[in-house]
Amino acid sequence: MKALIVHAHPEPRSFSTALMSTAVEELRHQGHEVQVSDLYAMGFNPVASSADFNQRANPDYCVYALEQRHGVDTGTLAADIQAELDKLLWCDLLILNFPLFWCSTPAIMKGWIDRVLVSGKVYGGKRFYSQGGLKGKRALVSLTLGGQEHMFAADGVHGPMKDMLKHLLQGTLAYTGMDVLPPFIGWHIPYITQDARRTYLESWRTRLQSLEEEAALAYPMAI
Repeated sequence: MKALIVHAHPEPRSFSTALMSTAVEELRHQGHEVQVSDLYAMGFNPVASSADFNQRANPDYCVYALEQRHGVDTGTLAADIQAELDKLLWCDLLILNFPLFWCSTPAIMKGWIDRVLVSGKVYGGKRFYSQGGLKGKRALVSLTLGGQEHMFAADGVHGPMKDMLKHLLQGTLAYTGMDVLPPFIGWHIPYITQDARRTYLESWRTRLQSLEEEAALAYPMAI
């Protein structure tokens, strides 16, 4: 298996980074190939703009998705986008690893999604859900947050985490054709003990050992 881990945390000593490192170690131990895009360490530019295209379909007015399609067709996407797109197309498993920021991904990861999941290759036209450009690949979200698990129960103050992450799990990952596995969540991380963090890391390691047997979440099929 070929795995791409896209990691977004500004602190190299964070627990989120420990999750990333554990995944790299465990997957390679299993004999899988692994690439990592550490977005903060890379200084990845999250801002989608007309500068993302070395040649423009319409120099006078930027319709971003149409320029993405032109960039795909002509091989003129910006070099940093093309490099990440190559990794994405290479992998069988995509892991997005991040701390929850305001019920979503950090801005730098949202920028990776905006710029790298290009129209004309990943989505667009009839490329969505079961016909998405990333069909046949699997996706797994691993995230950390300060909230406690009971706050995300069906009757909790926030409601189910799957609802909070619908924009990502369904609206992004499943929409592009990937089989989306249930997320791995580190609850209440800033406030728990080191022993509790170690327990989470072992649970994460065990989870990674059984991915082949996991069923994907159910999402709509393309019409």
